[in-house]
Amino acid sequence: MGTQTTENTEIKYVKNNGGPTLGYSSKSGVQIIEKDGLYFKDLNKDGKIDNYEDWRLSPEERAKDLASKMTIEQIAGLMLYSRHQSIPAGSMGWMTSTYNGMPYEESGANPWDLTDEQKEFLIKDHLRHILVTTVESPEVAAKWNNEVQALAESIGLGIPANNSSDPRHGSDSSSEFNAGSGGKISMWPETLGLAASFDPKVVEKFGEIAAREYRALGITTALSPQVDIATDPRWFRFNGTFGEDSDLSTDMARAYIDGFQNSEEDKEISEGWGYDSVNAMVKHWPGGGSGEAGRDAHYGSGKYAVYPGDNFEEHLKPFLEGAFKLSGKTGKASAVMPYYTISLDQDKKNGENVGNSYNEYLINDLLRKKYGYDGVVCTDWLITADESEDKGSFLSGKPWGVEHLSVAERHYKLLMAGVDQFGGNNEVGPVLEAYEMGVAEHGEVFMRKRFEESAVRLLKNIFRLGLFENPYLQPEESAKIVGNPSYMKEGYEAQLKSVVMVKNKEQVLPLAKDTTVYIPKRFIAASHDWFGNPTPERLEYPVNMDIVKKYFKVTDNPDEADVALVFITNPRSGIGYSNEDLEAGGNGYVPISLQYRPYTAGLAREVSLAGDRRPTDVLNRSYKGKTITPENTTDLTMILETKEKMNGKPVIVSLLASNPTVVEEFEKEVDGIFVHFGVQDQAIFDIISGVVEPSALLPFQMPANMNTVEEQWEDVAHDMECHVDTEGNIYDFAFGLNWNGKIKDQRTAKYSKK
Repeated sequence: MGTQTTENTEIKYVKNNGGPTLGYSSKSGVQIIEKDGLYFKDLNKDGKIDNYEDWRLSPEERAKDLASKMTIEQIAGLMLYSRHQSIPAGSMGWMTSTYNGMPYEESGANPWDLTDEQKEFLIKDHLRHILVTTVESPEVAAKWNNEVQALAESIGLGIPANNSSDPRHGSDSSSEFNAGSGGKISMWPETLGLAASFDPKVVEKFGEIAAREYRALGITTALSPQVDIATDPRWFRFNGTFGEDSDLSTDMARAYIDGFQNSEEDKEISEGWGYDSVNAMVKHWPGGGSGEAGRDAHYGSGKYAVYPGDNFEEHLKPFLEGAFKLSGKTGKASAVMPYYTISLDQDKKNGENVGNSYNEYLINDLLRKKYGYDGVVCTDWLITADESEDKGSFLSGKPWGVEHLSVAERHYKLLMAGVDQFGGNNEVGPVLEAYEMGVAEHGEVFMRKRFEESAVRLLKNIFRLGLFENPYLQPEESAKIVGNPSYMKEGYEAQLKSVVMVKNKEQVLPLAKDTTVYIPKRFIAASHDWFGNPTPERLEYPVNMDIVKKYFKVTDNPDEADVALVFITNPRSGIGYSNEDLEAGGNGYVPISLQYRPYTAGLAREVSLAGDRRPTDVLNRSYKGKTITPENTTDLTMILETKEKMNGKPVIVSLLASNPTVVEEFEKEVDGIFVHFGVQDQAIFDIISGVVEPSALLPFQMPANMNTVEEQWEDVAHDMECHVDTEGNIYDFAFGLNWNGKIKDQRTAKYSKK
């Protein structure tokens, strides 16, 4: 037996011979019971070993026993999934919290202390699923986890918290990779960049490493992967997917989840689950990549997914053949998140056009019964909250199709549809109201059984990971694990495999070490972030110039340069909705453009496929004839001006792409083009300089123009005319170049559609 002292909690450990090490807080009131030389935690403090406290039993047996002991209030709390929590909590913006009634900066609190809000939802609302966003450091995250777990252990039945995270392994582009250095967390390509490797082994390795780092941070559920096939190129969540292809997305989904969920050897508890495992919540059932005109359902303007190509079934493939048919022992993703969208006219039973989580046919009949999925179903965040009057607001509630119901009625409808958990909901009250509605309609026995059904699913995901035995961390160990040099190296190597070269005219690349390069500063227009906060305009170097100087000579004078390197992002034209258009007498709907110049939607539909008949909404969402100008149209200007300044000398473009892009506007003017999806600058320069040969492939089609974008069907992949460059190469799915030309290998043979 040993002890570990943190600032506010003393953690004790008891080792079982041939069994788990138990960790508990000496301040929680939990005692250890010894029986036949084995040790067990008395979590409910009743002096005996209940089945749920007996680690020798299966997670299923333990979950059923515990669910039967829980009050309705406790089960209702288990069904909650918290709003976003930063550690320490912010004092401004939409995620503010307090410490003893004061902002963090004034409170004198430690960064790992619990906020007033966290204490309330843990104690009063019985909440046990917490969404963690930013953390100050791995040590702080570990100490905060211990504070949460000690409090949870001290109350009620001692159910530990199941903390979770959205993807958190993106790259800090300006930082430098050093094989001997560690970081706050290992840095990898975005999901779309992982897809560009066309190598499921890379993705599985990411899952394994990310899971170990998550566990060291106290995170036991990943709100990922996002396996929607991104069949509309305008969708702003495109870069969170594995691209548009269902075969590639299926293989990547399987690899990702196997990496996250599998534990091996002494880390395995049973059936592949264990102390290295992280629950994967695969999203978004039944696929959210076909929003009409590329609009997204985070906004009221984008609530409808449409199927003009009658291609609903293909969107299920990454779930049914990937996430639910794993190679590893865990078998299937432990949780599923439906998307916000209304999957228009896909309810074959009740004919309801309501958000996917609310749709009994999509959840109970299709997911549960037809496809036999018995894991947790958790809604996306804020779907039970009321909508905003502003259809362009990200922070709106998203009760699409059930706007007329009360908050409690929405919870009840979700429960009856087969949902287990409510994302972004901290308060237990509406769940208890929903329970009473069910009692009135179906009786107490029915509703108790319905609640226990969800409780068992939710508890199994906690038992499988060993959290009931030991939810505690040793902060100094967390600091050693998270971002350690070997993990950083693996992430960096994956970045190198994610950069696609699409043009290399006259073999201008790679560049010799003594090359003198000119890199123009990039103008970034004033804008707003996701949450509506203003961002100022600025003019700045687009890459870390100290890194550039390690590869090449640098000049600010194009006349002195051998080559120009121009760094841009894909066109950003908004969400397809404009309050200015509405105020000017329009319907508010505008195009989403993938080109840099102003775009007028001449080929858009006269009448939208979907619309809302309520007098407060818009039935015809057509934007035909309207014009949109991307906020970064200056990226195109920068390329063309640089071409002129270089006076015939080579110009190389690096495009950071979160969506397919119309490159026709500049491709013929430049000599080389790289496409990447979020990597460190150093990775790009390792390739430009020839240290590493490019090997990645496009995980989507690059459209020839906006007409083909407008004419493609939102629900169908590979249905655009692709760009053809001056070298005769077609920028199609699975296209990429290495130093010898077009890549043809096992990956292209397997996945290419040509």
